[in-house]
Amino acid sequence: MFLWFAACGVLVVLVVFDSRGVDYRFVAAGSVLPVAENLSGAPWLLHTLAGSLALFAAVMAATSGRGRRLARRRWIGLPIGTLVFLVASGAFTSTELFWWPLAGGTGVGNGISPELDRPVGVIVALEVAGVVVLCWIWRRCGLSNTARRATLLRTGQMRRLSKTGGSSAQGGAGR
Repeated sequence: MFLWFAACGVLVVLVVFDSRGVDYRFVAAGSVLPVAENLSGAPWLLHTLAGSLALFAAVMAATSGRGRRLARRRWIGLPIGTLVFLVASGAFTSTELFWWPLAGGTGVGNGISPELDRPVGVIVALEVAGVVVLCWIWRRCGLSNTARRATLLRTGQMRRLSKTGGSSAQGGAGR
């Protein structure tokens, strides 16, 4: 699964924050980053709450100091994306994995990842749902407009359209 996680990450951040400063490229990347752990055959650190919190702390530490605010706003999308992944994958349903190391040391590196531990039909249905969500985001954010699409690709930023077709008034220019 790939599109399901990217779509969930972008949708959650778009609906909850709807901020000009969010770099949705980093949110999408963070939302699918834990999937790479499946190459090893088992879930690892990014399938745990501790992994997302460590990534968050690393971003905060690496972007501290004067003049680093824009970098922080961009990179903070990675841990936000991994947190959304934990929900969208169902990793939170495995106590030993999600709460590792607090719930014991056996959750990481063992077993099958939660996102793969479902019937193939469910995986396919979630990918189709991801395509539907991405189509909704495309329409809602006016990405058929060349300038809006170029802004997304160049800066990672996008804004929801209001019901009248203009940019959303939520999250005014100061955000």
